[in-house]
Amino acid sequence: MVAAANPLAVDAGFEILGKGGSAVDAAIAVQIVLTLAEPQSSGIGGGAFLMHYDGAAKSLMAYDGRETAPAAATPDMFLGPDQKPLDIRSAIVGGLSVGTPGVIRLLERAHARHGKLPWAALFQRAITLAENGFTISPRLEALIVGTAKSLCQQPVAAAYFLKPGCEPRRAGETLKNPELAATLRAIAKNGAAAFYTGEIADAIVKAVHSHATNPGRLSLEDLKNYSVKERTPVCGTYRGLKICGMPPPNSGTLAVLQTLGILEHHPVGAFAPNSLDAVHLITEAYRLAYADRNKYVGDADFVSVPVAGMLDAAYLKQRSSLIRMDRTMGAAAPGVPAGAEPRGLDSSPELPSTSHISIIDRFGNAIAMTTTIESAFGSMQMTRGFLLNNQLTDFSLSPSDAQGNAVANRVEPGKRPRSSMSPIVIFSGNDAVEGVIGSPGGSNIIQYVTKTVIGLVDWKLDIQRAIDLPNFGAQASTTTELEKGTPLSQLQESLKARGHNPVVIDINSGLQGIVFNGLRNGRPALLARDPARGRWAGGADPRREGLAKGHR
Repeated sequence: MVAAANPLAVDAGFEILGKGGSAVDAAIAVQIVLTLAEPQSSGIGGGAFLMHYDGAAKSLMAYDGRETAPAAATPDMFLGPDQKPLDIRSAIVGGLSVGTPGVIRLLERAHARHGKLPWAALFQRAITLAENGFTISPRLEALIVGTAKSLCQQPVAAAYFLKPGCEPRRAGETLKNPELAATLRAIAKNGAAAFYTGEIADAIVKAVHSHATNPGRLSLEDLKNYSVKERTPVCGTYRGLKICGMPPPNSGTLAVLQTLGILEHHPVGAFAPNSLDAVHLITEAYRLAYADRNKYVGDADFVSVPVAGMLDAAYLKQRSSLIRMDRTMGAAAPGVPAGAEPRGLDSSPELPSTSHISIIDRFGNAIAMTTTIESAFGSMQMTRGFLLNNQLTDFSLSPSDAQGNAVANRVEPGKRPRSSMSPIVIFSGNDAVEGVIGSPGGSNIIQYVTKTVIGLVDWKLDIQRAIDLPNFGAQASTTTELEKGTPLSQLQESLKARGHNPVVIDINSGLQGIVFNGLRNGRPALLARDPARGRWAGGADPRREGLAKGHR
């Protein structure tokens, strides 16, 4: 089964599985088509985290293909002449925000370990679509329209996404990308080396350095020296299940596990979905988790991250005791987990975009891969048919706080910016894979994934209904967000009575999940409601254009 954000990409991965390909093979085909059909969210100009479960070896590996800061990066690179952080849009658009892309190197590494079909064969569907054209979807049209004014100022991107006079291209139109087809042919033939050296690398560096007002610092050496990190997954438990995901520089898994660890001390299942008590309790747990995240998490290759202390059962029980059911805590303060060092609070905005891919293959392998160019259309710098990321603005724009404490997520050469991406793999008590889940959505990804786990585990929903649940959340501030157009808007006055500052807004998750249905070894799996036994069920977020598609 394949669950991804665009039907063309899902079809590409589904075709690969049908030919006997592995989950990794299918993920490569999906990602390459997403570069074409969902260019605003992810692509070969960005980075990704990939969780891979090897069914034969019964082992889980975390592959880190996150972008890195150039060797010429400095902690103050996003400060203006007045030593204050740049306006976020000024920081994003141009070359300064572009980090060394990691996706292609990541996919090549994973394919060498887990692929079954030839590398070149995995690019063919995308090459054909790029040459012959694909139909612009309503979602892509809406994003082009919403960003047209900014795209118009970037000549290469404007020539592709806009018509003369900066008129947006519309849904239903056919869009061809022969430059991307040529780029993909080169990578298909010569592997990642064709991307990280030679003409494509030259074009990337030229695009980064030639921006008229905001040139960047990425070099050919940065591209040539980029490496994928194989990391040990970070895991925790929730009501008898084991949940694993990416370790730092990812903050997503830690925040999901902290939130669930806090909630384990409360009867979440006793509260109905969308009820006042459920929303109040869960948002309070989010506040505590985000407060720790903002203070302590950065690239663990550069700073000490107190992972064990943050997930310690006694620490989470103590944090959970701060929650009162009659009153919100408001802006939460970070705790002091074991191993914590003095840090300044992070000021990274983490704008919502990104894409997620969940895959299960016939060999028992499973993938949860979240992939991104960061903000919508990334840095808006385009070359050789693909957009370049703006991932460096996922670093804190300020390197230290007012007291001079260094921020864990400050910019440093070669460092990977903190991320909220939360691709997770769920295991039963006997270590059988029960599900793979993830979502786009910037810093709110943590809330989307946590909501889905709660829906599956506490409220006994199937994967689609868990994904469909209205979104709501809070970070470390006093604001409580409720999804517009859902029953949650009716909770505003009740939440105000408990001290919340509720706002009703569009909260567009893009969840993709696959979970095991029925009974496994005679014991209930996540979704014992389904009468079918021994099958996988997939779900895709109705807020976007994705779908789940599987072979029997």
